[in-house]
Amino acid sequence: MSLKIYGLKLLDRTIGGLMCKLSKIIVRPRLESTDIKNILVIRPGGIGDAILLFPALKELRRAYPHSVICVVCEKRNFGVFNICPYIDEIIEYDKSPLGILAVFSKNFDLVIDTEQWHRLSAVLAFLTRAPVRVGYSTNNRKSLFTNEVEYSHSDYEADSFLRLVSSLTGIEYRFDANLPFLKTDFEIKEGLVEEIGQYSKGKKALIGIFQGATIRERKWGVKKFAELSKRISAENIGVVLLGGESDKKESKEFDILLAGSEYLNLVDKTTLSETIKVISRLDLLVSGDTGLMHLAYAVGTPTLSLFGAGIREKWAPKGDNDIVLDKNLYCSPCTRFGYTPSCPIGVKCLGEISVDEVESHLMEFINKSLIEYRFIY
Repeated sequence: MSLKIYGLKLLDRTIGGLMCKLSKIIVRPRLESTDIKNILVIRPGGIGDAILLFPALKELRRAYPHSVICVVCEKRNFGVFNICPYIDEIIEYDKSPLGILAVFSKNFDLVIDTEQWHRLSAVLAFLTRAPVRVGYSTNNRKSLFTNEVEYSHSDYEADSFLRLVSSLTGIEYRFDANLPFLKTDFEIKEGLVEEIGQYSKGKKALIGIFQGATIRERKWGVKKFAELSKRISAENIGVVLLGGESDKKESKEFDILLAGSEYLNLVDKTTLSETIKVISRLDLLVSGDTGLMHLAYAVGTPTLSLFGAGIREKWAPKGDNDIVLDKNLYCSPCTRFGYTPSCPIGVKCLGEISVDEVESHLMEFINKSLIEYRFIY
């Protein structure tokens, strides 16, 4: 655990716990919804949480069309909010040591804390002195809010976020599992368009591979992804390797393992918006429980996702064309509120998912898609 993470957890236990107790004796006024002009949405975390917040942000914008919506986020999910059409301002709290102070330079009428467990975000919501504060009633946080909302690990995360808005509007929103919720009207480099077009020419299908993950417990393994890619490449199926700067080391290993096979390596060669555009052109994305998996689902690209440590009900794509492989071992899922313990048995939950199994599901999907395409046209 890094010193920064350890420090934040320590502050969360001490300062956060103390504020939860003190807030119970402070009177919290309410405000009529018609008076809400400035809204703050708090969303720390990674790409997955950020992208699954979009449906809720859309409904929030619809409910308060004339309000200014500001999101406070961090470096790792800033790029996602930078392409969100439903917000007006972004505060990147970890951009500088004093970045969080920007929150207190504005007068917010409504604050929505989307954090699911840690208390510091709830403390921030409380300290803004906003008359209306919405958040989950987990970890003794409810005393910091005027509108507390229950949270369940059994619910899809997009639905959980929508309930935060429901507590304000009284409307019960239903997430449409088969409706894309991220537009792809981004411009990408002309050379990239030509490269993809040239590579995909004559291929049966175009499959995206993302082998990365932020933690070991969510990695299927470079060797397995490489073997899968080698097999489908031999079937005239195009392989597009995706990833960012942090995936370059594994990308080099992938290059060595796939020597002699044809594929397109775009690791660390595309911006976030370009990556999203590329994903939208794929027939299928194969990935672990990752941010790119959520991005693919958001733009309507079918996914084949590999689950183990993560909670399938909460995080796995729900579309009719999405495939989820999960061995459901006795010890999984083990992730709770963003924390995954170090695995003592070598990430067996993912290790038991074989290349044969993934290839079988992938080929079944591709062959079915080709048959449906021919039937339609």
